[in-house]
Amino acid sequence: MPEQNRFYFATAMAQRLGRMAGVDLAARAGVLGAHLSGNALMIPFFGSLHRVSADGIMDAFGNPPTPAVGSLLLDHVLRAPITPPARGAWITFREFSGAGPLMGYFTGNTNKLIESHFAGAVNALQTACAGLGGKAVNGAPGYDLCVELAVLPRVPIRLSFNDRDEEFPAQCTLLFRKSSEAYLALKSMAVAGTWLAGKLVTPGDC
Repeated sequence: MPEQNRFYFATAMAQRLGRMAGVDLAARAGVLGAHLSGNALMIPFFGSLHRVSADGIMDAFGNPPTPAVGSLLLDHVLRAPITPPARGAWITFREFSGAGPLMGYFTGNTNKLIESHFAGAVNALQTACAGLGGKAVNGAPGYDLCVELAVLPRVPIRLSFNDRDEEFPAQCTLLFRKSSEAYLALKSMAVAGTWLAGKLVTPGDC
C-alpha cells in the first residue's frame, strides 16, 4: 500500500475507533450478521474472523489488521442501519452515487489487476477464490467463471471472469449488491475490492 494511502487509512481508523465508545454493539450485532462476545463484535472479513470493539481490532490470532481493513470494519459497525435493507440488484462500483472520483483507483487495482494476472489461468483464479470461501454461481451464462464471496456477512461481492481468446483479452467484472452502501462507505467498498484482488494475486499479502 502506498504510504499516502496507509496514512489516510491509519488516520481514518483512529478517528473511527474514537467514535466507538458508547456504541451499543449488542443492538448492531443482528443487523450486521455478527455475534457479540463480551464487549466486542465478532465479524468475519472474507471468512477471517475479527474482534471489533472500542478497545481495538484483532484477528483470530491476536494480530491487528492493516489500517485499510481496520478502517473498513469500524466503518461497517458505525454505519450499521437500524434494520437490514432490501438486498437490491447486483451493480458495478461505478453505479454507486459518488463513485466517480474513486473509479481510477478501483478499476486499476481490481478488474485490471485480476485480468492481467489470471489471463490464461482460469483454474488458478477459481482455486484462489475458493481459498477465500468463494462459491460458484450457478446459472451465470456467458462467463468462464462466476464466483460469489462474502466481504462481510451482509456484503457479498460477485466476481465474473472471461478468459482471453483469439479475439478478446481477459475481462473481469466485480459486482456489489445495491444494499452494500447501507453497510459500507464507498471508500470502504473500494478497499474490499482492492483487498480481494490483491489477495487473489498474492495470497501472502494484504
